[in-house]
Amino acid sequence: MADIESHDYDVIVIGAGGAGLSAVVQSAAAGANTAVICKSLLGKAHTVMAEGGIAAALGNVYPEDNWKVHFRDTMRGGKMLNNWRMAQIHAQEAPERVLELETMGALFDRTRDGRVLQRDFGGHQYARLAHVGDRTGLEMIRTLQQNAVAKGVDVFMEHCVIDLLKDGEHVAGALGYRKETGQFVVWRAKAVVLATGGIGKIYKVTSNSWEYTGDGHSLALRAGADIIDMEFVQLHPTGMIWPPSVRGILVTEGVRGERGVLRNSEGRRFMFDYIPEYFAGDYADSEEEADKWYTQRTETGARRPPELLPRDEVARAIAAEVEAGRGSPHGGVFLDIASRRTPEEIKRALPSMYHQFKELAGVDITKEPMEVGPTCHYVMGGVRTEPDTTESSVPGLFAAGEVAGGMHGANRLGGNSLSDLLVFGHRAGRYAAEHALGLERAPHIDDAEVERLTALAVEPFERDEGENPFELHAELQDTMQDNVGLIRNEEDMKKGLEKIKELQERARRVRVIGNRQYNPGWSEALDLRNLLTAAEMVALSALARRESRGAHTRRDYPETDNEHFGKVNHVLRLKDGEIQLNEEPLPQMPEELRQLFEEKR
Repeated sequence: MADIESHDYDVIVIGAGGAGLSAVVQSAAAGANTAVICKSLLGKAHTVMAEGGIAAALGNVYPEDNWKVHFRDTMRGGKMLNNWRMAQIHAQEAPERVLELETMGALFDRTRDGRVLQRDFGGHQYARLAHVGDRTGLEMIRTLQQNAVAKGVDVFMEHCVIDLLKDGEHVAGALGYRKETGQFVVWRAKAVVLATGGIGKIYKVTSNSWEYTGDGHSLALRAGADIIDMEFVQLHPTGMIWPPSVRGILVTEGVRGERGVLRNSEGRRFMFDYIPEYFAGDYADSEEEADKWYTQRTETGARRPPELLPRDEVARAIAAEVEAGRGSPHGGVFLDIASRRTPEEIKRALPSMYHQFKELAGVDITKEPMEVGPTCHYVMGGVRTEPDTTESSVPGLFAAGEVAGGMHGANRLGGNSLSDLLVFGHRAGRYAAEHALGLERAPHIDDAEVERLTALAVEPFERDEGENPFELHAELQDTMQDNVGLIRNEEDMKKGLEKIKELQERARRVRVIGNRQYNPGWSEALDLRNLLTAAEMVALSALARRESRGAHTRRDYPETDNEHFGKVNHVLRLKDGEIQLNEEPLPQMPEELRQLFEEKR
C-alpha cells in the first residue's frame, strides 16, 4: 500500500455527467467532504449529447400540463414496467429541478412573455421539454460544473475506477488508477454515488463514446448490488448513417419535434403505417391531420404526428422499412426538415444539427434530407435503488442516472433522461451526504484486498503472449450487434451468450505491452471485464423475457405478455462468480395513481 495514492472523503461520486454533478453539488451543500472521479476530462460527459431538452411539466406552453400527465406518459412509454414511485418522484420534482438549474445560471429559450420555452418530443402528450436550442445538455453540464467547482469539491480527471471496496457489507470506497501515470489510487469514503452512465460500447453502432463501457453496472454487480431489467436497451431511431466514420452519432429527436418527417426511398411518409393500437387514439393517421396538429395542437382532441411516437416504435418502423427494401442507400431512411421549415428557422432551432451534418457528412439540412437509422443510445436497466433515497441493496452505495434501473421501465421517453439526472442526482447527493455524516466511523479498507486487485490489474503486462484487447472488444460488438440487437430471437441470443462466454475466457489471457502511463491497451484490457459483464447481463435478461415489450423485441415472441412478464422485473445478482437471474414482482402502484390510466387523455 505504500506506493498507492490514498484519499479520504465523506462522499465520492463516480461520474461527472448530469447525475454525478447534481449529486456533487447537493452533497457539498449538505456539508459533506466530497470528490468527483471522471474517466475523461471534466465537461466531457454524455449529458452533452442530450440536445433536445429537459422534460418537466412546467405548463408554460400548455397550462393544462401537470405532473400527473407527465407521470402517465412516462409509465405508458415504459410499457408499465417502470418503478411507479420513481416515475412519480420524477414527474413531481422535475419542474423544481429545472427552475433550480435556472437559478444556478442556466439560460433557456424563452416564450414571448419571458418564461422557459418548452418543445414537443415523442411520447409526451404536451410540449414540456425546456431547452436551449439543440444544446440543452451542454448548458446543463456548463451550469452544474461551474457550481460544483465553486463549492470547492476535489475533481479527479482522467481517473478510472477498477473496483469498489467494502467493509463487510458496507461500501468502503474505490480502487482506481490515474491514466496519466498509471498510479493506483484508493479513495476511502463513507458513501459512494455511482453516476457512470451506460453500456453503449458493447454495440458496434452506437451514439455512445469510448467511456460507456458498463463500468457502474459491473462495479455494482461485483459489489453485491441488485441489477434489474438489462434486456431493455434503447436504440434511438435516428443516428447518422453516412459516412461510416460518423455512423451512429445522435440526431436529436428535436428535429422531429420541429416538424421533421421520416420518408422511405420512395419519398413516402411511412410512419402512418406503424401506429400501434396501444397509441391509436393519440396519433394522426393522415398527413393532413398530422400537419394540422402543428397549428391546432392546443385544441382538445388534436392528434400528434406519428413521427413523435415513443422511440421504440419509431426504431422498429425504420427497421421494417429497411427490411422491406424501402430503405436509403446506406441502410436507413430519410429525415426531412428542409421541405418543412425555412433555412432561417432550421438554423435558429437546430444549430448543432445544421453544423453537425454540414461538417461531418457534407449535407446541408436546410436543402436536403438527412440519412438516419437506429443507433444504440441508452440502457433502461441498471442498479436497483430505493426510489426515495437512491440507495442500492449495498449499504452506502447510491446510484443515479443511466446506471440506475427502474425509472424508465421498458423504454425511456426523450427528454426524461435529463430530468432524471437532475431529480435523482439531487436526491443521491443529498442522501449520500446524510448517510455519510451519520456514520460514527470511517469504513475500514482491507489492504490485502487492494493488493490482490492491483496485482490482477497488472497481470496483462506480465504475459509474453496473449489476446489483443481491442480485437476482443471488436468481436464482442459484432456479437451483440448481430445476436442481441433490435430484433431478437432465442437461437441468436443463445449463440451470442456462447460467444460472450468464449470471449470472457479469452479475456483472462489478454496481453498488453509498454508501461502504465497513458496506455490505451491497458485501459481497454481493464474495460473489457466490464464490457463483457454488461453484455452477459443484457443477453441473459433478453433470453429470459419471452415477450416483446418496449425496447425489447423478439421475433419468436412478438406479443406482449401482461399476465406474466408485465408483472415482473428481471433481477440479476452475482453468486459464486456466476450471474444469477430471478423474476421478482413489480412494486404495486397505489389505486389513486392507477386510476390516472383510466381517465380520458
